[in-house]
Amino acid sequence: MASSSRVDSSVSDLFSSAPALQSNLGILSPDQIELAKILLENGQSHLFLHWSEPGVCDNEKLGFFDQIARLNSSYPGGLAAYIKTAKELLADSKLGKNPYDGFSPSVPSGENLTFGDENFIEMEKRGVVEARKAAFVLVAGGLGERLGYNGIKVALPRETTTGTCFLQHYIESILALQEASHKVASDGNQTDIPFIIMTSDDTHSRTQNLLELNSYFGMKSTQVHLLKQEKVACLDDNDARLALDSNNKYKIQTKPHGHGDVHSLLYSSGLLDKWLDAGLKWVLFFQDTNGLLFNAIPASLGVSATKQYHVNSLAVPRKAKEAIGGITKLTHADGRAMVINVEYNQLDPLLRASGFPDGDVNCETGYSPFPGNINQLILELGSYKEELQKTGGAIKEFVNPKYKDSTKTSFKSSTRLECMMQDYPKTLPPTARVGFTVMDIWLAYAPVKNNPEDAAKVPKGNPYHSATSGEMAIYRANSRILQKAGVKVEEPVKQVLNGQEVEIWSRITWKPKWGLIFSDIKTKVSGNCDISQRSTMAITGRNVFIDNLSLDGALIVDSIDDAEVKLGGSIKNNGWTMETVDYKDTSVPEEIRIRGFRFNKVEQLEKKFAQPGKFSLED
Repeated sequence: MASSSRVDSSVSDLFSSAPALQSNLGILSPDQIELAKILLENGQSHLFLHWSEPGVCDNEKLGFFDQIARLNSSYPGGLAAYIKTAKELLADSKLGKNPYDGFSPSVPSGENLTFGDENFIEMEKRGVVEARKAAFVLVAGGLGERLGYNGIKVALPRETTTGTCFLQHYIESILALQEASHKVASDGNQTDIPFIIMTSDDTHSRTQNLLELNSYFGMKSTQVHLLKQEKVACLDDNDARLALDSNNKYKIQTKPHGHGDVHSLLYSSGLLDKWLDAGLKWVLFFQDTNGLLFNAIPASLGVSATKQYHVNSLAVPRKAKEAIGGITKLTHADGRAMVINVEYNQLDPLLRASGFPDGDVNCETGYSPFPGNINQLILELGSYKEELQKTGGAIKEFVNPKYKDSTKTSFKSSTRLECMMQDYPKTLPPTARVGFTVMDIWLAYAPVKNNPEDAAKVPKGNPYHSATSGEMAIYRANSRILQKAGVKVEEPVKQVLNGQEVEIWSRITWKPKWGLIFSDIKTKVSGNCDISQRSTMAITGRNVFIDNLSLDGALIVDSIDDAEVKLGGSIKNNGWTMETVDYKDTSVPEEIRIRGFRFNKVEQLEKKFAQPGKFSLED
């Protein structure tokens, strides 16, 4: 038990503003009394209005301060800083202050890559060299509820031909990069690429279980670090009064702070120093359900190394006014400049207010000159650590209260401060080299974030960003990559699945170790090859070569690394058919019905090569 004598008489006035708390000081420890002082000094006396007398609900009161301690320690600068920032941002919001006042937009410098040309191939090769000096950070704090899936998003199958989940694909891609990078390393140093996953209360244990149940999908457990993000306190009003849980007066209501927390978690983890000591140079950040991302990573890393970018944002061509943020250079009248993502609904008015009467319009390429941000970043480690030392890992925040009416005096429901991973460049000095790398959407970007119902409402011509479109995008990308390598892959047919019209290409998949970069894939394809639209081809081996193959049906090939397999001749069978599934049909597993189809494996040629040696699969 603590004693009220611990409270200095100089602060007794402070506690007199909360008499119910004052009468309970005897049960609090010195640290808890300090936390109480912070709350009272920052206008939070309302939190104690309903406290009962000592001896009643004492455990709940101590639990309250346990939560306050967590909220205080997990936020850079503590709760005092959180409340101060909240008051400033809420005041700006009430006034309708534009965060871009005084800034003029212009097109930043960056690299536009064309898949398969000489420059792209060189950038991919350079990226492979750099990969062993990189750490990968996956932001995976979200559940799949918005998708109509109750699991964690990274457990969702990336595609259903093989059933490989997103997390497995990411790990296998990093391991393939690691191995390829070691092969071209001149010093023979076999370093393991670190893989960090930012989780949340919602996803932490389930992510851990997924890794452990699957032996980390082939990665060493020592390579993987999970960093759990804490939530932040909700705010009840413009005075930034913390919101109490409606069901428990001894609990603060909390909500996620946003994926910008990844920076403060990395800073406080001590990992950045370890990586610098180990000679690492790059940190790559990516989000949880873009199944095409690793098609873009090697070349983008090559661009970062070649251009010596401190910050490289991966981007895709963007139509003017399209609902995706644009990467923009902003220059202030006072000389400040930054290259950041500007949301599409802010970019057009900003351009109109800055002497561009037509706002955001397409240029001669048919696209907006401001490329579309896809929230994948490559940061140079040394300058990143220096910047975080200045900021403590804090990222510029924003607040988005839903007001009850135009007076903006009260909220419909509590709000909170939020921050985004891609806002890191906002605090960088003008000398920072901040650029972007643009790649084709078909190659690099197919996020899975909308449920079937919402996706079906998307206006025609706009991306669905659903499990259906995400899987179809993988088959499209792989088909087009093989076309570029010289394979005649039949053009797709269109079909409506779950209310979405999608292109259905040949269902072609391969493991990252088979085809990590385009120059690798080109060495594995020769002769006259053709694949019909109704075909399925899954390659899960490494040394599998396609030579004069004609495929009309389903072909599944698995081989150990020491088996060299040549696929040739004419293979024809009844193959796999696609059956439509209604997303409301609860007799079908969630991860299938959200796609609107499933495979009926009528007939296939399936070959496993479990012995070393050379093998040929030809008629």
